[in-house]
Amino acid sequence: MQLHQLQRKTKLAKSRQVGRGGTRGKTAGRGTKGQNARAGHKKRPELRDIIKKLPKLRGRGISPFKSLAPASLIINIDSLEKNFKAGDVISSRELVAKKLLTMPTGKTLPVKILGKGEVTKKLTLKGFTISESAKAKIEKAGGTIVA
Repeated sequence: MQLHQLQRKTKLAKSRQVGRGGTRGKTAGRGTKGQNARAGHKKRPELRDIIKKLPKLRGRGISPFKSLAPASLIINIDSLEKNFKAGDVISSRELVAKKLLTMPTGKTLPVKILGKGEVTKKLTLKGFTISESAKAKIEKAGGTIVA
């Protein structure tokens, strides 16, 4: 007789099956009671709850038509007339140095020059956005505008 010829004396008795959960019987391997024992048991990851509680940034605020570009700092011609001499070259650095404008730290915002007041001096303006009335007054006084 060899190993492969061995046969059992009694028939193999299989354990009785219970209807819930296949071959596992009674609690079907789910333990007793509670969230984990129920059908469709899913525990939400803790990080998901943290993410859900964070405030959302939805939409564009009050108006969707408001520009995303930073708002220009505004200065009038009359303050240039008071603080600069004839022939001066004016840029945003000079305005900050004379404390006519305050820039936020680490940022250089665009500056727009408006036409309130009068100019009698010949000024050279560098790197500004200029209104039509201001442009006319500066050029009338003999000043120049450099882009």
